[in-house]
Amino acid sequence: MDYQSAGVDIEAGYKSVELMKEHIKRTVRDEVLGGIGGFAGAFNLSKIKGMEEPVLLSGTDGCGTKVKLAFLMDKHDTIGIDAVAMCVNDIACSGGEPLFFLDYIACGKNYPDKIAKIVSGVAEGCVQSGAALVGGETAEHPGLMPEDEYDLAGFAVGVVDKKDLITGASISAGDVLVGIASTGVHSNGFSLVRKVFEMTKESLDTYYDELGTTLGESLITPTKIYVKGLKAVKDAGVTIKGCSHITGGGFYENIPRMLPDNVKAVVKKDSYPIPPIFDLLKSKGDIDEHMMYNTFNMGLGMVLALEKGTEDKTIAALKDAGYDAFVVGEIVDGEKSCELV
Repeated sequence: MDYQSAGVDIEAGYKSVELMKEHIKRTVRDEVLGGIGGFAGAFNLSKIKGMEEPVLLSGTDGCGTKVKLAFLMDKHDTIGIDAVAMCVNDIACSGGEPLFFLDYIACGKNYPDKIAKIVSGVAEGCVQSGAALVGGETAEHPGLMPEDEYDLAGFAVGVVDKKDLITGASISAGDVLVGIASTGVHSNGFSLVRKVFEMTKESLDTYYDELGTTLGESLITPTKIYVKGLKAVKDAGVTIKGCSHITGGGFYENIPRMLPDNVKAVVKKDSYPIPPIFDLLKSKGDIDEHMMYNTFNMGLGMVLALEKGTEDKTIAALKDAGYDAFVVGEIVDGEKSCELV
């Protein structure tokens, strides 16, 4: 009797690590100490000594049931971007710079080439956000998970000078809301998506004129990473008073999270283009409008609260950084909430 006969292939684990290394190299920052394979990832914090009051920020998340789509499409090289995005976008939302990231992959069976593809996506997400991939874990769970399935989650650490924290405390009536475009469904609401559409190869391979691609390719489009966009706004000299990452819970849950108690956000539904995937979901699933905005990002991955008069500079900075952005509403007096008009 040995470990392999119990369902855990140690040699496959070694091969996975070797295949990962080329991807991890792309993410290395000067602060990373040591190589891959140690018991802990080491990161030198000497560069943050110039901050008055450095504050560490952390975020952890997964991709939810979007991983099911990756299984069905046998496409594993982008789901890692989603895992990174869900963590680093939260850090950026507080004004922070992501420093490093760790991933956790639980699988029924370790197929080294598949694991390497997953990690290639994680590495790409780290490159897009400027974070170093300093470690991770691939856990083989025979008997607990089907052999061809896995789950993916991650953990990120970032830093911000306390004076630059985005807290929402200074948001007041008269402020303007700027929304930054999403790339589609991102990584939230997939339990509902999977109820609306049959999750079969035939269904996912169906081409829709309104999407300009197949259903599967539209749905698996990775979550947009907003780190560089928010940095561009800061570098342009604009103070972001509040920031909401539009994830699970959509507009109604996430936008109020950035607000103080005495104001509400009013979002104009016709102020920006809604990606066609959401219209298709709504019509095919007979989903009412409130539920759509309470579940999905509806085309806006981030919403910023800014002092009126800074919106043009903000949108220009975002455009130069490769992001589409729109004035989508305003802050008014009232009970903390989000109202769509």
